Amino acid sequence: MTGPGPIRGVLFDMDGLLLDSETLSLDAFTLGARDLGYDMDHEFARQMIGLPGDACAQLVIDSFGPDIDLAALFRRQNIRLHELVQAGKLVLKKGVLPLLEMLDARQLPRAIATSSGRERTEAHLRHVGIYDRFDAIITRDDVTRGKPDPEPYLRAAEAIGVEPAYCLALEDSHNGARAAHAAGVRVIVVPDLMVPNEEITEKAHAIMNDLHEVCDFIDRAG
Repeated sequence: MTGPGPIRGVLFDMDGLLLDSETLSLDAFTLGARDLGYDMDHEFARQMIGLPGDACAQLVIDSFGPDIDLAALFRRQNIRLHELVQAGKLVLKKGVLPLLEMLDARQLPRAIATSSGRERTEAHLRHVGIYDRFDAIITRDDVTRGKPDPEPYLRAAEAIGVEPAYCLALEDSHNGARAAHAAGVRVIVVPDLMVPNEEITEKAHAIMNDLHEVCDFIDRAG
């Protein structure tokens, strides 16, 4: 199960894949909304997983009306998320370090393609100590169209100098899997808060439980 060619580069999503941050983001969003008097529960916030910022903003407007102060809402979310991170709640997902060590040993280039902004991305990667483990980082600030558009993954593959067909993408979200598939990149889905549906299962090269299984897959691929 190695796909159409050897793996010459690995492209990572960040939130929910490298970082155990999706639940933190949901908590921060609901707390920030509550600070402003809005009742936005986890089920509502879950719809934003894997979406770029403009799509998240549109979802809020569609649900709560055009008069909502989006800037204040997302500012409060950032404040609440920063508080949670500083409280030590942000940690790596299972298997991240062994996978990165394997990629180091094999000298395989790797990049991040995330829907988060540059400032948050760099801060969180530095916080958990893996910022310097990647050859390139593509954030929502670096593209004109976010996931599920293929642009983030096409840019990430270009940044490490590997054709998409020879890359392996690692994702947890539906829109991330759609983006990688549309870019012509083999994608392994490691679910976090979202259970893969039939569409995602068909688009994915494989569904795996954690990054330790991804390590084994790359090892078998040679």
